[in-house]
Amino acid sequence: MLIHTYLSVLGRITIASDGEAVTGLWFEGQKYDLAGVPKTALESGESPVISETRRWLDDYFAGRKPDFSPRLLFHATPFRELIWRLLLEIPYGETRTYGEIAREAAIRTGRGIISPRAVGGAIGRNPISLLIPCHRVIAADGSLTGYAGGIERKQALLRLEQEWKMDDCVRQIL
Repeated sequence: MLIHTYLSVLGRITIASDGEAVTGLWFEGQKYDLAGVPKTALESGESPVISETRRWLDDYFAGRKPDFSPRLLFHATPFRELIWRLLLEIPYGETRTYGEIAREAAIRTGRGIISPRAVGGAIGRNPISLLIPCHRVIAADGSLTGYAGGIERKQALLRLEQEWKMDDCVRQIL
């Protein structure tokens, strides 16, 4: 497993890769960082997917919406994988509530009800932060809750995306 440290304006980010896809992306000190990855399996290294991820992060933190996504690889329970795939559908600069995601998951699985708390648990275990945008999920009352990378980072990420969205609207008008 290759790892690379990326220095962002919000702190160090660890990128993990199997050489073909991104398998993890965590802010330094993030809850569950490198969860399930044996430390002996890690080696610093470079690969095309790590370079592509660095380029994605460069664009993102420069306030540009990346127009590509590095290949992602994650393995978890079917429920967690469904929730993470739903996160990938949240457009840049937009948010969804835990309840909205729970309702969509219930529809896709054919279940009557899925608890927003269960959704929150799955989101909290997201191994590929930013690329799987768990920071775009908010509480029903609009408050920012439950970000493993820290609420301050969640706030900064949403602000960055909102600024980009506003700039994009101005560009479209002009």
